[in-house]
Amino acid sequence: MNMATDQIDAPRIPTDTEALDAYSTVVTSVAERLLPSVVQLRVMRRDRRGREAGGAGSGVVITPDGFVLTSAHVLGKAKSGIATLSDGRELPFDVAGTDGLSDLGLVRVRGDGLTAAELGDAERLRIGELVVAVGSPMGLAGSVTAGVVSALDRSLPARSGSTVRVVENVIQTDAALNPGNSGGALADRRGRVVGINTAVAGMGLGLAVPINEASRRIIGALMRDGRVRRAYLGIAGSPRVLAPRDRVSTGRESGVHVAEVIGDGPAAKGGVRADDVILEVNGKPVTTAADLQRLMYDDAIGRGIAVRVLRSGRAIDLDVIPVELPD
Repeated sequence: MNMATDQIDAPRIPTDTEALDAYSTVVTSVAERLLPSVVQLRVMRRDRRGREAGGAGSGVVITPDGFVLTSAHVLGKAKSGIATLSDGRELPFDVAGTDGLSDLGLVRVRGDGLTAAELGDAERLRIGELVVAVGSPMGLAGSVTAGVVSALDRSLPARSGSTVRVVENVIQTDAALNPGNSGGALADRRGRVVGINTAVAGMGLGLAVPINEASRRIIGALMRDGRVRRAYLGIAGSPRVLAPRDRVSTGRESGVHVAEVIGDGPAAKGGVRADDVILEVNGKPVTTAADLQRLMYDDAIGRGIAVRVLRSGRAIDLDVIPVELPD
């Protein structure tokens, strides 16, 4: 049976008004869900001349008993401060711990009646996905902006003392961020916190530290110990694609080229040399410095790890015992 073409319903295209209403509905629902969980943090710290200097940023309540997640650089070396809640209450807080190498910090607010936000998983984000930033920029409590994930897997250098580390899998968004947004929430369309806003990357772009397995581990360590213990190998390296013959002999496409070995460090003591290419650690392939970083947590301190390196065309197995990274 033939059907006339004029009897077939063409797909209906939403009007501009309907599309805007749908967008607004999502942003509004996220804001309503998150605003009670976002606080303004005011800290007092001493500058280099010993004078008291104030600072402010945002934070996200993550437990009903007062733990608030923020950026480490918002807190600096402060020990305490005042949190302003969405309902106008001002409550004192104590700094529970900071980790400059991930730019995450945790404070404990002294008070009750706090509303905890739900933490999501940044690993599930996709480029182009709608995200909402909630914070207290320039002292404006409950500021909300929206945009999309414009890039994933960005890297952000972070420093703690003389140690520099790269925060991996950073989220880039075009949701407008302003001074004071640092430490605030970046949420998905369901209102789950998928990142902690940390920096303005350029005109119209912001970066957020992702909420994922690694950051959850850091948060747990800050709650438990007030600090994050990391293992240390004592090398500087970068990704290296293997030559064709080395790919055949090792079964690997790439590894981490060792540019420098710190004298008397664990790697040097274990026999790692400059110009080696690290292929595996405990049988797991490593292709980037981030792969190594993910293995260097407290459970690796003082324990021997099997490191396979490529040296002059030969695969060599070494035993290295990481030590604790000094503060």
